[in-house]
Amino acid sequence: MHQDVLVLTNEDASDLIGMGEAIDLMREAFRDFGHKRAKIIPRTRISVPQEDAETPTWFWLNVIPGAVPCHGVAAVRVDAAQFAYGRRAGASRKEYPGDFCGLVLVWEMKTRELLGIIQDHAVSAVRVAATTGLAADFLARPDAETMGLYGSGEQAFAQVEAICAVRPGVKSVKVYSPRAESRERFCKRIEARLPIAAIPVSNPRDCAAGAHILVAATNSNDPIVQGEWLEPGMHVVSNLGGDKYFGQKREMHDDVVRRASFVVVNSKEQVNLDQKTDLISPMRLGYIGWDNIFEVSDLCIGHMPGRTGDSQITVHFNNCGMGIQFASVCKRVLEIARERGIGTLLPSKLFMTRRSEGEVFAP
Repeated sequence: MHQDVLVLTNEDASDLIGMGEAIDLMREAFRDFGHKRAKIIPRTRISVPQEDAETPTWFWLNVIPGAVPCHGVAAVRVDAAQFAYGRRAGASRKEYPGDFCGLVLVWEMKTRELLGIIQDHAVSAVRVAATTGLAADFLARPDAETMGLYGSGEQAFAQVEAICAVRPGVKSVKVYSPRAESRERFCKRIEARLPIAAIPVSNPRDCAAGAHILVAATNSNDPIVQGEWLEPGMHVVSNLGGDKYFGQKREMHDDVVRRASFVVVNSKEQVNLDQKTDLISPMRLGYIGWDNIFEVSDLCIGHMPGRTGDSQITVHFNNCGMGIQFASVCKRVLEIARERGIGTLLPSKLFMTRRSEGEVFAP
């Protein structure tokens, strides 16, 4: 029984877990999910107009629960933020101005003890990228050497880390983002942290040319990757999520899916609930059907083999956050932080309801 609850800020949680270990945890969690032992409730979002805002702005509540028996933990991620729509470099994008509260609560399933509370920003980029890396291990060519990347933020950097973790033969990455200073600064950061060459490019098509792996990690509402740019053997990744009412962002043109040998998503149920445009639109055009869309968990349990030929074009829509991702990564982050004496300890009595002997009433 834990006598305290560990609280970690984003600064506390940063860089505690390596990308290779995070990918291994995702492999175990998605395998548990594929065998129907791990459980999730699909991500739920509430958006409420803020009538007193000067520009159209919405309050946003994001809730993502899940339980992973193989790791003995359950978690829920909760965000309270606001969003609006703006334009950058002529493109529409969803933005989240102002302060926000984002937390992951982690419980030990056996004892129901709250193990810890972690601010979610730092760990979220890790779990998204680790899922990209896990899928790429099944879907990218084993001899992949070149990468194209759209985006220059924290998520984009984590994506490069994850790809390099599963494809150490990658030697270079071409980077496109709308602002020259951002992509040039980002390339310098990559070369300072990773043993690969990073080349800024000013044209999105040039980013795709010759790439074995093409990754989009942007805030764009408009498709940036065109199907005609894809080359045989390419593995394509999109890291956008959205819902059917707000944030129907797109990174991929319909022809990307049309040219794919097959598509892998994190959760087909969430695709359907969100009516995710990147997939629903090409489905309505007859380019793909549900039978040719698989889940990451299908790869992990051998239900679907992944890439079977060097010329296949494979697509992974990293389409949603899942509670199993947060549960598994955050448990390990809390363990490492306890070992290193990082974070703030609070008494468990602030969070736990202790029963008298014989009490069995419902919570």
